[in-house]
Amino acid sequence: MRSTRPLALTAAAVALAAVPLAAAAPAGAGQSRPPYAIDSSGPAADAVFPEGVATDSAYFYVGSTTDGTVYRGELGGTTATRFLAGGQDGRTSAIGMKVADGYLFVAGGATGRFFVYDVDSGELVGSYAVPATGAPTFLNDVAVAPDGTVYVTDSQRPVLYAVSPDYATDGVETLPAGYEYAGTELVYQAGFNVNGIVASPDGRYLLLAQSNTGTLFRVDRATGDITAVDLGGAKVSGDGLVLRGRTLYAVERAPLDPPQTGPDNVDGRIVEIRLSGDWTSGTVLGYTRDDSFDDPTTAAIARGRLLVVNSQFGERSAGVAPSTPFTVSSIPLP
Repeated sequence: MRSTRPLALTAAAVALAAVPLAAAAPAGAGQSRPPYAIDSSGPAADAVFPEGVATDSAYFYVGSTTDGTVYRGELGGTTATRFLAGGQDGRTSAIGMKVADGYLFVAGGATGRFFVYDVDSGELVGSYAVPATGAPTFLNDVAVAPDGTVYVTDSQRPVLYAVSPDYATDGVETLPAGYEYAGTELVYQAGFNVNGIVASPDGRYLLLAQSNTGTLFRVDRATGDITAVDLGGAKVSGDGLVLRGRTLYAVERAPLDPPQTGPDNVDGRIVEIRLSGDWTSGTVLGYTRDDSFDDPTTAAIARGRLLVVNSQFGERSAGVAPSTPFTVSSIPLP
């Protein structure tokens, strides 16, 4: 069942017919289709626990948090198969990912590593590591500005990294800092802090989601000013963020601000937000859930649809065997 819940009106639930993965056919933007399956391989074949997803015009990419394998699948197909082997190039965990201008960018979570690949050949172009200060790190999500600058969030260190458009490295180089949050409204606390990130189409702003406080922040790229986005009191515990025009889709695995009690007050939903022109404020328009969701973490837009990663992190935390294959949901844009 896929449901969309506006703030003042609940839409009727729509039942989805079960369709075997092998029989799936390409679906239009407004049609239902079964999730993509991850045809996993290697030592972590039964423990992929995916987190990030990225798309280009033909493929989607999804990574394993357990061993760093990156899987690739055709958008018109049914499955994703191994594209980059886990452990290759020192990539032992794959978290946030993005595809832009022929490159695949991969954040390495607690490893503090960041990788740039040629998306056609799979060849490593650039390899980076956070400064070796001994402080915990978690490189979480990636955004690419129109000028090609790549931004990488760190959920443990109060810094936003920035890689210039010349991505090539000679060995492993230090991941350079772009903005630091000290002295701004964005104050790090216990837990996972800045997570999802998107860049505005005109390149003026970045939008960050601080997951543990349910707050969005706007970064002015020219001045470095960082300000909280006024959501009228709503909290949005954004993991992944997806932007379409001025509409922001925030993936919440564990909402801090449920819209109501009852059956919809559960983990895993998409929050639709309408941003103001200058990104200083926004309005929560509604919430979308789908029966195929299983601890959704992030999403990407492809061919008018929203691809949502099902991490099954809840199963991992509880020590329960996950359902296999791991999947990526494909739903119409809310």
